[in-house]
Amino acid sequence: MARLGFFVLVFSFVFYLAGIAASASTTALTPREYIVASCKATRYPALCVEYLSGYANAIRKNEQHLAQTALSVSLSRAQSAAAYVAKMTHVRGIKPRERQAVKDCIENMGDTVDRLSQSVKELSHMGRAGGEGFMLHMSNVQTWVSAALTDENTCLDGFAGRVMDGNVKVAVSRRVVHVAQVTSNALALVNRFAARHRAAIPTEKP
Repeated sequence: MARLGFFVLVFSFVFYLAGIAASASTTALTPREYIVASCKATRYPALCVEYLSGYANAIRKNEQHLAQTALSVSLSRAQSAAAYVAKMTHVRGIKPRERQAVKDCIENMGDTVDRLSQSVKELSHMGRAGGEGFMLHMSNVQTWVSAALTDENTCLDGFAGRVMDGNVKVAVSRRVVHVAQVTSNALALVNRFAARHRAAIPTEKP
């Protein structure tokens, strides 16, 4: 029993040192290096760095600020794409199937904008909540951002198949794929923030 207690103590000390090392390594990074390191957790790291590095000083190596900024960028790109797609119904020579796909996509992108807007507002309230309250807000954000990503992919599904090939499909897909990639990155950073916060919450003893 004494030996088991000794090993538990050793492992606890090792994890304590690892936590200090991780914190120290983050502290040693410049604001931009912090963005680069954080973006490695995303599916499209180069795009992540491209969009977030300009906000490095505002993010201040803070994980919540990082997630908040990533969501705000995603919302901005989604709003831009939604406005662009809305204009496509007036393209000369558009086919009936293309027009219907565009209309469906307009609805999808509208839902995306709504969900991302909700997420940005919800995350901005996180500082006021702690423990279970924090995780409830976090769960809402994760659910909404995941749903936004689904909406974007649903829009793209509407243009699947060769019968939909053409300038309309190319134009819409280019914009929406870009938004989906940015949203995917935002979701990865939100999940990373949630996981690290959850790990930092002390486990209650029975």
